[in-house]
Amino acid sequence: MSKIHAAITAVHGYVPDYVLTNQELETMVDTNDEWITSRTGIKERRILKGEGLATSDMAVPAVTELLRKRGIGADEIDLIIFCTTTPDMIFPATANVLANKIGAKNAWGFDLQAACSGFLYGLTSGAQFIESGKHKKVLVVGGDKMSAIVNYKDRATCIIFGDGCGAVLLEPNEEGNGLIDSILKSDGAGGQYLNLKAGGSLKPASHATVDAGEHFAYQEGQAVFKFAVTNMADVAHEVMERNHLTGDDIAWLVPHQANKRIIDATANRTGISPEKVIINIERYGNTTNGTIPLCLWEWESKFKKGDNLILAAFGGGFTWGSVYLKWAY
Repeated sequence: MSKIHAAITAVHGYVPDYVLTNQELETMVDTNDEWITSRTGIKERRILKGEGLATSDMAVPAVTELLRKRGIGADEIDLIIFCTTTPDMIFPATANVLANKIGAKNAWGFDLQAACSGFLYGLTSGAQFIESGKHKKVLVVGGDKMSAIVNYKDRATCIIFGDGCGAVLLEPNEEGNGLIDSILKSDGAGGQYLNLKAGGSLKPASHATVDAGEHFAYQEGQAVFKFAVTNMADVAHEVMERNHLTGDDIAWLVPHQANKRIIDATANRTGISPEKVIINIERYGNTTNGTIPLCLWEWESKFKKGDNLILAAFGGGFTWGSVYLKWAY
């Protein structure tokens, strides 16, 4: 009997209409387009505007269109894994909120929080439910409304992040396509460099925490860059080496869109040529859990059945990892 792999059988994404350009940011904080572009590669990012709109509201159109493309109903979904750093609420899980909004009445679900590596963690977790034979259709969603936790007076962070969401459907595959291997890592010692200080049980929300600006994302940029540029590149190389792959064997590198220099370092480390590297950071910035599924969505038409893809990410926690998959359609 052939081994069951979890294959991506459909993908779709959503980004909000509002475009926040570097030029507009110049009117908000002490920065400029040349400085932002040279250090990050970002020219603009999308922002979810409107009263009462949350991360789940970006997931609904992404998932609705995914289901239409696959030709199935929401009631056929067995499990929803929602990878997000900006859940609608602390509880209930945004996966449950999404299930209700799309009518996934037969699905159970949970949120997964691993910062920018969350989508890879979720993809690997979802794959195991497929490989076990227990589930046939697992929805993995990666999305964040980062504008909800960004301080637009802090030029170190507000230039980086944007809002967006993507989703993939995992189904069993016996042709040898799908998720072949993954390496996931974490190191809690890095938590001090990238975090959101208040709002959890350590520092519940209070007037003091709000006044101190502790409900906004905090980042020590140099420390994070140093770890990310090494670890994301190394783990991508490691998963390739373990599967006896060279840069010539890879059709596409799908890196987390955090910083153009980190993406370049990962491509160099793996020997994957620039024309095979998927990059949309200049238009969307860092959408945290949304970056990799948004890349898959935008490049879907260029993928061919059997293509070797390497996915790689690094995030707060610290968390990082890489996935090797063979495209299934």
